[in-house]
Amino acid sequence: MTDWKDMIASEAALREKLGAPSELAVKKEIQLIDHHAASFIARSPFLVMATADASGSCQASPRGDQPGFVRVLDDQRLVIPERPGNKRFDSLLNLIENPRIGLEFFIPGMGETLRVNGTAVLTEEEDLLASMAMKEKKPWLAIGVTVESCFVHCAKALRRSELWKPDTWPPVESLPRAAEMIKAHAASEQSAAELEERLQTGYRERLY
Repeated sequence: MTDWKDMIASEAALREKLGAPSELAVKKEIQLIDHHAASFIARSPFLVMATADASGSCQASPRGDQPGFVRVLDDQRLVIPERPGNKRFDSLLNLIENPRIGLEFFIPGMGETLRVNGTAVLTEEEDLLASMAMKEKKPWLAIGVTVESCFVHCAKALRRSELWKPDTWPPVESLPRAAEMIKAHAASEQSAAELEERLQTGYRERLY
């Protein structure tokens, strides 16, 4: 175990230090997708998906597409298309071992997010996949989520980060280069330029 100091290791210690949630913070959590949550999801082009394997090892993975790419089927179920990727399938393999899932939906320019928790399955239901086709290409499969809780998360994190304020964004030329990171992490014999072209080709030709 890493040698951290002054650790808080129990709920009692945490509550003594930081206090209890307000009544509103507790009561805002609902156990279904109501029309407000459905409207939020319909306008969201991006989410972060949290999963864990049987041992508890966690992954957080982004999912994005045109607004409405996540479909609400009814007040207990929603479905997420699985589009082409690198075939690591970290999240999907986790869900096979452990169906627990957490989702956080974002709408550009909006500080509040929507959090949804529940259980998930992987489905190849043909009609469902066909209904989520983009550019005449069906998703590989779909993640069906049975909702257990849903609530709005306040805007403090996005306000602190100023994520939606373009004038705070760093210059593009100062950003880390993904191709250089991949080359170093994978000890690849390909050059950074070759890896960059590989990335860009995937973005151009294999989004769907």
